[in-house]
Amino acid sequence: MLSVRKLCLAAASVAMLATGMAVSSASADEQFIPLLVYRTGPYAPNGTPLADGQINYLELINKRDGGVNGVKITYEECETEYNNDKGVECYERLKAHASVVAPFSTGITYALIEKARADHVPILSMGYGRADATIGSIFPHVFTLPVTYWAQADALVQYAKAQSNGDLHGKKIALVYHDSAYGKEPIATLQKLAEIEGYQLDLFPVAHPGLEQKATWLQIGRQLKPDWVFMWGWGVMNSTAIKEAAAVGYPMDHFIGVWWSGSEQDVLPAGADAKGYKSGAFHAPGTNAKVFSDIKATLGTVPDSYGTVLYSRGVIAAAVMVEAIRTAQEKFGHQTMTGEQMIWGFQHLNLTKERIEAMGFTGLLEPLTITCNDHEGGGKVLIQQWDGAKWEQVSDWITPNRDLIRPMYEESAMKYAAEKGITPIDCSKME
Repeated sequence: MLSVRKLCLAAASVAMLATGMAVSSASADEQFIPLLVYRTGPYAPNGTPLADGQINYLELINKRDGGVNGVKITYEECETEYNNDKGVECYERLKAHASVVAPFSTGITYALIEKARADHVPILSMGYGRADATIGSIFPHVFTLPVTYWAQADALVQYAKAQSNGDLHGKKIALVYHDSAYGKEPIATLQKLAEIEGYQLDLFPVAHPGLEQKATWLQIGRQLKPDWVFMWGWGVMNSTAIKEAAAVGYPMDHFIGVWWSGSEQDVLPAGADAKGYKSGAFHAPGTNAKVFSDIKATLGTVPDSYGTVLYSRGVIAAAVMVEAIRTAQEKFGHQTMTGEQMIWGFQHLNLTKERIEAMGFTGLLEPLTITCNDHEGGGKVLIQQWDGAKWEQVSDWITPNRDLIRPMYEESAMKYAAEKGITPIDCSKME
């Protein structure tokens, strides 16, 4: 029987994982979830709290509830260092008994989509990855809930418009983005919205890892002088951008990052310069939701990352996986779910207001409903602002304009299907 392995987080243990460990098999009363983590490498400050949150929630479910309907959750960490090749290696090593994989990396997600399709393993691509994977008829195994990058781009424009007296005509918006597939994700949406709203869009790619931005911000702050700056950054790029923006006098309250540019790791290194900086988010900041007190009370000891934005995101990711297991069990019985059964569970996931309250997530996450052909689920976006010590919610929940975005998903997904020779499934015939 597979035992729950709380792997030591010391560097030696991480190194062991990187070089490979024997994969255990799951028994009928255990559900195995491989955890692709990055506690080492350039993005370790971001990856560590994400991993902490996932593990703490899985431990909560096991210790407080005895698992999911009697089925214990087992897991194993595999160190990717946020490296695509290592991410693929981890997947290949652990996929045999995997019920779901959540790479927390757009690059790794792109690399795994066709592999996971062939293996019938669902991918939880929560707020990252391919936005067009929302189209379940073409990507039946990829789940982009609760909001994609494209939907967030629309929400940021909506917010900027509301803050600009309802009119962006003639305004300037600059996008500072990580020069990668991740950073380029919102461009098409922002260009489409520029045509509709009448603003000027200027693009500023930043090479990995993002330490060299002086020239970019001199151009933004001294020459372009945009009304708004959006940022699709990651890791050290974010705090560097905040410092450089402050150096040229750009107003922080008109500088908004994607949700991966809106954690404590992004603002604390910038010190006082970060005060007033904003970011998007698909969940509320803070620890007011009951699940946080449940974790503390049940586990006793929590990591230093407890309560931070990325820790909360890890908790939410693990909770979504658990709810997919629970949903699948309603159809297939209280036993270990296969990857194929888990895909069904994700496709029928319905996190109502009542279910969210029962989970202890009220105030943290908005309701969402997944269907065969909508893997985003109708999630919403909020804007949060750094007050110098903590993140505060400064907007109501914003509903992205999916009447605009959905056709964009469909067009892009159909192109992908044509390139890959994929025949879309008929969702009208699905349960």
